[in-house]
Formats: sequence, structure tokens, C-alpha cells
Amino acid sequence: MNSTTDSEAILRGVLDRWKTAVDAHEPRRVASLFTEEAIFQGLHPYSVGRQGVADYYDSQPLGMTAAYRILETRRLADDLVLGYLAVDFSFTDRPMLSVHLSTLVERAADGWYISHYQVSRLD
Repeated sequence: MNSTTDSEAILRGVLDRWKTAVDAHEPRRVASLFTEEAIFQGLHPYSVGRQGVADYYDSQPLGMTAAYRILETRRLADDLVLGYLAVDFSFTDRPMLSVHLSTLVERAADGWYISHYQVSRLD
């Protein structure tokens, strides 16, 4: 497996679980995919740690779903992968919201976790 393929597989491993938890509106499960000290920046003020992630996703409307597409990956170290993605958040009662997401996933003893998450709107 080449470096790009390997990096994409690592990102998909984490982000597929993130998408499943977001789509199911399970904020605690979403938060469990982040490191204890993760820096999280959605479209509200940033937070640090899993509780802030859980609070953010708990505030999202029921029925919100996410679809992502990996645009770029970089293997920054053996245990650190950078991802740049396009993400479409769909809602039951409003237009889709398209954003760009920069994320770092970091390897721990028991798997890969999101250590940095930053959403940008480019409109």
C-alpha cells in the first residue's frame, strides 16, 4: 500500500465511524472518536476535549447527516495523518451546508483518534 492509499484508509477508518455517529445523532459516540485534548472548531466557538465535541453535536438538529469526500492527505509522521475534506451536512428542514474540513488523526495504543478538527465555510 502506498503512503497516500494508507493515509486515506486511516482517515476513512476514523471518518466513517464519525459519519455513522453524526448521522445517528449520537454525540457521545462522536466525541469518543476524538482525543482527550482535541482542538475542535465547528461553526461555533472552539472547544478543547471530548465534552465540547459532545456538546456541539448534541446541539445539532435531529436528522442532520454528513457526507464527506477526501480531497488531500499528508502523512506527517508514522502516527499522524492530515486530511483535507469537503463535507456536506444535510438537514430535514433547511438547505444543505457545504464546508471544508481540516483534520489531524493521531494513533494511540488502541487506534486512531481525531486530535484536531476545523471547519471552514468558503462562501
